[in-house]
Amino acid sequence: MASVSPRKIIAVVPAAGIGSRMRADRPKQYLRLNGKTVLEHTLNLLLAYPQIESVILGIASGDPYLSRLPLHDNPRILVVEGGRTRAQTVLNCLKKVDDAQAWVMVHDAARPCLTHADLDKLCRIKDDNGAILAIPATDTIKLADGQGQILRTEDRSRLWQAQTPQFFPGGLLRSALEQAALQGLEVTDEASAMELAGYRPHLVAGRGDNLKITRPEDLDLAEFYLSKRQKEVL
Repeated sequence: MASVSPRKIIAVVPAAGIGSRMRADRPKQYLRLNGKTVLEHTLNLLLAYPQIESVILGIASGDPYLSRLPLHDNPRILVVEGGRTRAQTVLNCLKKVDDAQAWVMVHDAARPCLTHADLDKLCRIKDDNGAILAIPATDTIKLADGQGQILRTEDRSRLWQAQTPQFFPGGLLRSALEQAALQGLEVTDEASAMELAGYRPHLVAGRGDNLKITRPEDLDLAEFYLSKRQKEVL
């Protein structure tokens, strides 16, 4: 394994959403994938990374599914009640981080195909700007109006598609999210909050197969990627 930072790292996994676009009978993180739920795959890969000390998992109030999973009572997983939005859920989790010097690695519950090699690359970032995994835009990007008609074609040469994990000093990220909330600003990822606070997070090139399961067809694609990796290991 590549040389990585000895900093204390805590993973934060917001998993309080319902994933309505999946049109399933349960939140997408609890759908089955290669014999396990999506959430189990995600938690297992984070817990298996040596630099991650523990995981803080944010779930919906009254979640009936987590208690059915083998990992629900893992001593390295702290379960926290999430909020109405992703930002609120992440903030609730950050309030449970008791080490002011710890860094946090926020990762989507529905990204089960992350690799440890990409985590190694993130952990090389040492300045307070932090970093996120992302991939350069390869498709032509259109800006639309409210009626769904094209206003213009964007220059994709400087556009990146944000992924997770997103990796920041925990105290700074908490402050950034709190300030965004006080100002009534809606942030869709942690980097957005850091940007609003004046930081310039690094973009670390990730992999295209680190997909976020959003639509039904994504589940089949994730199953393919995970099966392929298992065969490569064998």
